Amino acid sequence: MMSKRTGRLAVLAALPAALLTTVVASPAAFAADSPAFQIDLEQLNESGSRGTVMLSLRGKELTVWIKSEGMVPGQPSAQHLHGSTEGHDFHCPDASDDTNGDGILNNTEATHDYGDINISLTTSGDTDAGSGLAVDRMPVADKEGKISYKRTIPVSQDVVEHIKDLHVVQHGIDRNDNDKYDEEGAGKSELDPKLPQEATAPTNCGEVKGAAVGSVPVGGIETGSGPGAAGVSPNLVTGAAIAATVTAAGALVIARRRKTSRVVAPEGAA
Repeated sequence: MMSKRTGRLAVLAALPAALLTTVVASPAAFAADSPAFQIDLEQLNESGSRGTVMLSLRGKELTVWIKSEGMVPGQPSAQHLHGSTEGHDFHCPDASDDTNGDGILNNTEATHDYGDINISLTTSGDTDAGSGLAVDRMPVADKEGKISYKRTIPVSQDVVEHIKDLHVVQHGIDRNDNDKYDEEGAGKSELDPKLPQEATAPTNCGEVKGAAVGSVPVGGIETGSGPGAAGVSPNLVTGAAIAATVTAAGALVIARRRKTSRVVAPEGAA
């Protein structure tokens, strides 16, 4: 019959293996196949709009959640993931990018900083760059100027590998404060003369935290200089903590084995 002491040793010896099995068997432990990123949207063109975006990848499916406010009430907001899937470092623009000095940062001026459209965040149908101005399939702000959006869309492997190099931009401003898009506020759009400039000018922009780390600068913009851990998925941190627990458990078993050996050594043994 196994003694109680031997039984405890057997349980302790099995502990690291059990923890390791749990780590490997549980997809949530490292969750390398489903990283999530947060984006804080900040105003452009003195629009007063702001919001939060969550991006979650599961394989080649990207789920996008957007909550924003300060949008033009009752008006559609074109929204996209801009940037590069070739490792280039694009950033959100600022007022200094208004190169023609008309007081409005239009989309063409801003594209130098945030890059071309990669994914159109429509409510239905296609999500490619060709749907960038499909305002009939873009979310519409409620009467309080708020937008709530969620959609899961298939993406390419390039997007999966370079999700941190992409960022969200929402469009639509109300320059003359009349709660609608019209040419009186800022003229015609440089992208489509059938649309007013107010409908296509960017209203906010946000980058994936730590996006610039390891990317190639574009247009003389420097890469981020934040801490090296910026942008690391919390799931990876969890995995590291579990791995440390496994190591610590192994050390505990070794220590207890040594202690037990000393206690049960036969009398007179060297």
